[in-house]
Amino acid sequence: MTETNTGNEDFGQLSAPYRRELLAYCYRMLGSVEDAEEVVQEVYLDAWRAYDRFEARSSLRTWLYRIATRACFKALERIRRRPLPADLGDPEPNPGIGPIPRNPEIPWLQPIPDYLFTSAPDDPETVVVQRQSLRLALMGALQQLPPRQRAVLILRDVLQWRTTEVAELLQMSTAAVNSALQRARSQIPLSQDGLTEPDEPHQRDLLNRYALAFETADVDQLVTVLTEDARWEMPPIALWFEGRDTVCAFLARQMRIIGPADVVATSANGQPAFAVYRRGVDGTRRPHAVHVLTFDAEGISRVVAFHGARLFPLFGL
Repeated sequence: MTETNTGNEDFGQLSAPYRRELLAYCYRMLGSVEDAEEVVQEVYLDAWRAYDRFEARSSLRTWLYRIATRACFKALERIRRRPLPADLGDPEPNPGIGPIPRNPEIPWLQPIPDYLFTSAPDDPETVVVQRQSLRLALMGALQQLPPRQRAVLILRDVLQWRTTEVAELLQMSTAAVNSALQRARSQIPLSQDGLTEPDEPHQRDLLNRYALAFETADVDQLVTVLTEDARWEMPPIALWFEGRDTVCAFLARQMRIIGPADVVATSANGQPAFAVYRRGVDGTRRPHAVHVLTFDAEGISRVVAFHGARLFPLFGL
């Protein structure tokens, strides 16, 4: 079946293959799974209503991206950028600080479960590109760009669209697209050439020891897996810690309060993740946080622990 105007009744079948990639695109633009899902729903509703007027001058995929981009720009007019704690200021030097206030009024960057954006492409390299282009650090950096630069960078460097295609979609000249791309690249290099992680057996061992640390409330286990310059962030808490000694000193105190936890492996933004549950005195498990882990060649270099139960249903937990 070709992408021609065959009537609204065919729209669902023709457009379904693009829903997952459109969700990933809107998430990159907005930094929120909830906002991205809402926009994608609006995109499909608007496209369905207008499908009888679709003249196939471009592909259906391009047409959907045009509608999605306009919807994202409109959403960004009312949504502040979504940061991570490290985007807001310097690390907290005192691991014994307390009490620690939450900042729920800040629209924090959200993680995205891998199952929402990964399919099963035949090319394993495609999976790697999908995952690397959704890493949390990159998502946080993208949120700092103006919306149009953000769209240009994603379309050109992540989705590999041609300059002429981006210019047509965004109604810009090719010179303006190239200028916006150059400015965006100067702030956010998307190349993963310098990204080095432990090999799979070593990474699996690090993950097992990380999980064991929380299951046994043993901070000494964390000392063996965190890098010397490791970061620890806890949205919706704005403060964050840097350096293995400071992080472990803070966590030792927290583990004494929380005690042994139950840990469930998951994944987010193409990165390993854990759902951590507190154990109640009655034996009931209570959602505590979703930890998203970043590795470098030496070990776990960054943990963003998204506190609260809100994200657990999104991860199917």
